[in-house]
Amino acid sequence: TICRMYSLTATLHRPVFFVKPNSTQKQASQLRSTHSTFTKTVWRASFSTKPRTHKPVTLIINAMAVDKRIGFIGAGMMAEALAKGFIDKGVSKATSMIATDTAEVRRKVFSDFGIATSSSNSEVVKNSDIIFIAVKPYVVREVLEETKGLLTSDKLIVSIAAGITVDTIQAAAGGHSKVVRVMPNTPCLVGETAAAMAMGSGTDGSDEAVVKELFGAVGAIHVVAEKLLDAVTGLSGSGPAYVFMMIEALSDGGVKAGLPRDVALSLAAQTVKGAAEMVLTTGKHPGQLKDAVTSPGGTTIAGVHELEKGGMRANFINAVEAAAKRSTELSKL
Repeated sequence: TICRMYSLTATLHRPVFFVKPNSTQKQASQLRSTHSTFTKTVWRASFSTKPRTHKPVTLIINAMAVDKRIGFIGAGMMAEALAKGFIDKGVSKATSMIATDTAEVRRKVFSDFGIATSSSNSEVVKNSDIIFIAVKPYVVREVLEETKGLLTSDKLIVSIAAGITVDTIQAAAGGHSKVVRVMPNTPCLVGETAAAMAMGSGTDGSDEAVVKELFGAVGAIHVVAEKLLDAVTGLSGSGPAYVFMMIEALSDGGVKAGLPRDVALSLAAQTVKGAAEMVLTTGKHPGQLKDAVTSPGGTTIAGVHELEKGGMRANFINAVEAAAKRSTELSKL
């Protein structure tokens, strides 16, 4: 890819950026920023004269396919969102996946995607290189103990079961150490998850890279120490509920001010979506973006004052802290 970038930069007389299909403008902008130093280096290597003032060219390349067989033990809504995202973004094929679930109706959902299904957990493990544990937390130990004899050293376990630690998974899996614990959230269902993952002791850089590639198809993922996953749960795991409440409250305010309910709800949701996109795209601190909207003596600062009187900031902080604490408590049950 670097050679291709160098060659095309020299040929087109412009900096060249490669982005994946379906990338947003935000993602393309982030890529340009990330590779600005490299681009300047390529530019200087390409010309002996001063750089010309041309706009960059953005070229689309295919997403990197994960050449692994993927299995899902548990075919619920989150597993469905992952499988659909993998297929839609080209990181895996339906023919490279297999899923199991106790409910026939859930197996049918996966069959409709072209994914092989089974009623046997063992069959999924035997026919997978990456095994997603997507069952309820209280079922995890039973599933792993049932299949631990089939977990060869090359198989990677990715658990999305809340509150089940890496140590617990490894113990139930007979000491199998290639384990990654992931905390996604429900916007995974629309391809916008905010997730974090903790790597087990037996994993390496290639395991981290493949999990990042997979979850990059359904949003964004960060690597954190496992002890921080409770904080992740309190923030992004529970966070959608806080934001839904905020959207509901904003729309109620719109209705109180005279707007029709449907218009108020649409405006509230789009406002939250647009504001979040500005934070992610511009890289500016939220406080800086807020200050840009609050003109002296204007309407926005009057509204901000009311929010401050109601303790909005403290309430959000307290909510994240309480949810994180509860996550810690639940993991010890």
